[in-house]
Amino acid sequence: MPNDLAAPSGPGRPKDLAKRQAILEAAKNLFLTHGYASTSMDAVASAAGVSKLTVYSHFNDKETLFSAAVVAKCEEQLPTLFFELPDGIAVENVLLNIARGFHQLINSDESVNLHRLMMTLGSQDPKLSLIFFEAGPQRMLQGMERLLTKVHQSGALSIDKPLNAAEHFFCLLKGAANFRLLYGCGERLEGAAAEAHVRDVVGLFMRAYRPVST
Repeated sequence: MPNDLAAPSGPGRPKDLAKRQAILEAAKNLFLTHGYASTSMDAVASAAGVSKLTVYSHFNDKETLFSAAVVAKCEEQLPTLFFELPDGIAVENVLLNIARGFHQLINSDESVNLHRLMMTLGSQDPKLSLIFFEAGPQRMLQGMERLLTKVHQSGALSIDKPLNAAEHFFCLLKGAANFRLLYGCGERLEGAAAEAHVRDVVGLFMRAYRPVST
């Protein structure tokens, strides 16, 4: 799977970003509506209002397109910039911004439907599950791991295992409410309830990794 999904595939003028976005939007909608196997590149081209050749000029195959659609969905709520540690900004505020974006992402209709789809597809095609994991959860874990490494180096928190801490952070944010939502037996947390949950998790995380006073 290509490492840089946005890179041009060959010489010539830059890709039309508007067409690329239209293809991604069409792909997201079709994958969620019809599933992976029943979504063809022809259908994506038709829904995006472009030719099949244009789809292939941006994305080499359906797997690459699926991966790019997952990446695009994640970056809507959690841009790469969120995982930076700007000078003069409190670590708690950085974590709150990430927590809000992640909580909104995982509880969105698109994310819930995509996870349900992957639960079905995973047993049928483990390779597709791996593509999804690498494009979505793994990218966020790696971004969080890099951030928490910087936080540890700054001395603001004591985090000797940043990957483990990143996993703890996201799992706490998902919580039981997200499981109930995925299973169709609960409602998403919204408004004040969502903000209270996010603040509780960040507060707990900050206390758990607070440097020990000597």
